Amino acid sequence: MTAELVRGQNHPLPRTRLEIRVTAGTPVMACATLGDEQGIVRGTEWIAHPGAPTLPGIEVSRRAAVGLRFHVDLDALPDQVHLVHVLLALPEGGGGPERFGTTAAPFAAVTSTDGTEVAGFTLTGLDAESAVIALELYRRRGGWKVRAVGQGYAGGLAELFGDQGLPQARALAAAVHEAVIRHPAGTAQTPLPGLPDSAPGRPDGLPPSAATAPTPATAATVGPVPQSRSPEPEPADAVSVARPADGPRGAVDYTHPGRRTSAPPTPPPATPPGLPGEPTRPVAGDATGWSMEERLYNQVWGMFEDLARSVAAYRSAKDFAESRMDQELDQVLSDPRNRLGGAGDAAREAARAKHDQLLGRAREVLDRDLAQLLAESEVVEPALPPAFARWDHPVWHDYRVPGEAPMALRLGDVHLPERPDLRIPMLVRLPLERGLWVDSGRSGSEDALMTDDDQLRALAMDTAVAHAGRLLAVHPPGEFTVQVIDPAGSAAAALAPLTASGMLDEPPASGAGGVAAVLAKLTRRVDLVQMAVRGGAPESLPPDLDIAEQLLIVNDFPHGFDDRAVTQLRYLADEGPAVGVHLLMVADREDARAYGPVLDPLWRSLLRITPVPDDHLADPWVGHLWTYEPPRVPPGSRVLRQVLERAASARRSWRR
Repeated sequence: MTAELVRGQNHPLPRTRLEIRVTAGTPVMACATLGDEQGIVRGTEWIAHPGAPTLPGIEVSRRAAVGLRFHVDLDALPDQVHLVHVLLALPEGGGGPERFGTTAAPFAAVTSTDGTEVAGFTLTGLDAESAVIALELYRRRGGWKVRAVGQGYAGGLAELFGDQGLPQARALAAAVHEAVIRHPAGTAQTPLPGLPDSAPGRPDGLPPSAATAPTPATAATVGPVPQSRSPEPEPADAVSVARPADGPRGAVDYTHPGRRTSAPPTPPPATPPGLPGEPTRPVAGDATGWSMEERLYNQVWGMFEDLARSVAAYRSAKDFAESRMDQELDQVLSDPRNRLGGAGDAAREAARAKHDQLLGRAREVLDRDLAQLLAESEVVEPALPPAFARWDHPVWHDYRVPGEAPMALRLGDVHLPERPDLRIPMLVRLPLERGLWVDSGRSGSEDALMTDDDQLRALAMDTAVAHAGRLLAVHPPGEFTVQVIDPAGSAAAALAPLTASGMLDEPPASGAGGVAAVLAKLTRRVDLVQMAVRGGAPESLPPDLDIAEQLLIVNDFPHGFDDRAVTQLRYLADEGPAVGVHLLMVADREDARAYGPVLDPLWRSLLRITPVPDDHLADPWVGHLWTYEPPRVPPGSRVLRQVLERAASARRSWRR
């Protein structure tokens, strides 16, 4: 499975022969600069660009295109090279956009030469910039890693080259642009010799929904987008930790296997409409996939894409109608003879009538699409398995301990203001590739502002326990464990479902000594498993080491953390997910301001969720702000405790 990176996050590179694939909404050109151990680019001979596309270990494209691919062989780089920067820039003088803010966010993917995707990064947040450092490949402890950078430059390549200390940066940038002009831009780059023409999964390398969801700009051009699913959603990855049947120890594999390249089974046919002209009645699991779980997962993703497309088309049509009315009114008022009298009034009424007509048609299309999606949601929601289901779902009342881990987990719901009651499950793939951060501070949402600080912190911890309980419940016995750091012991009430059921092997750690002990233990585990996996010798792990996946709940950070503990926590956030150690932090970022910007990479590496509804989830493909709804255990319900008690009983039986 591809690691979807956020700005500042890094990911290990399992191979040294790689391909960088770039897709964008407009033709872009690519360059690469090499840096030494201090990150210094020693001269123009350390730059690969369209005018000089080949360096030892690097080959870039000679032209600009909306789809670029170039090859990197890290073993072939000179020994002095410790850093490779992947640069993207908009060509000058080609009639295209002058800044990234006016086009769809570019997407950069790192793949192996057989097409297996390793990591991807959507470059969101760009505005006036016309050049950007997209990715950084760098040496780390004898291996290589990729980091998502996303640093843009409004001054273009000239400013970027100057920032890297290159002399005559402006002349060099002009030469690069001139070289691109000699090779006309295209929609796709010719594949490099000897490399596969397409990768498994999405051929364009985009993440789910990026390939099909239009930007508001394109929707405004083509009008409302009809609701049509991608016929073959991205296949799922099988995820498991290999273990012998008779015990907890065995081969350790926390990596995601490659995507399947065979076609998934055909989905079951949809129920035909009752009458001609009626919409097709939805059926649960009508997406492609190798199992019902995967079909439902892909169907939920399809519903998310359809809702994003439909709302983007409506908003674009609304903007177009308002812009057209403004233009017509300006044209009328530009003639002094129309400013007074019946002619001007008639023209204004006509402009408003056209506006209302366009808006009415757009709303009619949106309402039709939303009604179809709502009907589909009403069919899909009851069919979801426990890992995807809400806490009030009947499936939890007949809960049985699973025999294998699920492919994804529900973190809550998302919705848009055009139809708040149409809520799409927010599913994330397992194993978790990023830690979670439950924001216990005032996020600025209406619900947060109406909740006092103590209640907000209590809700945040309840949310964390609900997530931890679901993770424990959907994994087989012994394959997932939870540890808790509660420095002041303030979360005893929220942790009651975990402690009372016996799902915690150790009581929550408190005080500076408890914090240090837990962090030291998990840091040692990460180090040992990393060495065993890289050395191909999992049998060399100490017999007392628990190789089950670990979730560490950290309450009320940074209280009780000294500088060493903060460094260890950052290390776990960065290196832990690849070897089965995950963070679930409950914290108010304002409380950690004393550390300054040193913790910024930590916050960026975690997926932020909230204990109350909040519209903080940004969609990089169509620009929506989705409102996140946290998972709520119904008030007064004992469902979480009952589920954890059954899971704890199964774990005790498994350990005998």
